[in-house]
Amino acid sequence: MNGDRAMADALARSIASADEGVDVLVCPPAAYLTTVAAALGDSDVALGAQDCSEHEPGAYTGEHAAAMLADVGCSYVIVGHSERRQHFGDTDLRVAEKTAAALGADLSPVVCVGETIEQRKGGHTESIIAAQLEAVLDNALVRSRVRDLVIAYEPVWAIGTGESATPEQAESVHAFIRQQLAGLNEAAADSCRILYGGSVKPDNAAALFGQANIDGGLIGGASLKAESFIAICQAARV
Repeated sequence: MNGDRAMADALARSIASADEGVDVLVCPPAAYLTTVAAALGDSDVALGAQDCSEHEPGAYTGEHAAAMLADVGCSYVIVGHSERRQHFGDTDLRVAEKTAAALGADLSPVVCVGETIEQRKGGHTESIIAAQLEAVLDNALVRSRVRDLVIAYEPVWAIGTGESATPEQAESVHAFIRQQLAGLNEAAADSCRILYGGSVKPDNAAALFGQANIDGGLIGGASLKAESFIAICQAARV
């Protein structure tokens, strides 16, 4: 929830005009989706939203149906971000319902999973992430379209703290996630993108993206400035 319309427009135009050499997605606040869609124009940069409702269109004041997001040009939507889980009561079940709603509207859901520092120190990282994934994959529609998912591992302890998992720590969790997906559909698991999101910066991006199971990043604070975001995107060329 950052910036204003002028900032969103300028940032989107800078990103759209750069030659990042990789697939790029931007997810502005919902209030600026149409502004950013216009700024991106016919560039190859994809548009996504930061959240969607699990409900079909109807009497849900303040919510945004997945179909509405598709209607304004979105092709992706983030679901289950740690801040949604922490501040707005998005349970594993609700995240699963939002994932299914997104797929039903032909949006690709970016499903976020991750553990707190207490859970990591307690040795529960894999069990927490397995439970979060299991809730999502328990839905029949989601199971049938695993290859359309994007999974984002965001260790809660590394978001907005300046801390980042080491490349080896992140790779270990990404490999675990891929293994969990492979248990359902090995071919889909190989093609499914798994992103790392946790204080990715220009100076650590290449080392993270160089890991075998890290397919890209879900960028937070560093995406608010075109220079740093573009540098991170270019680091993904490795």
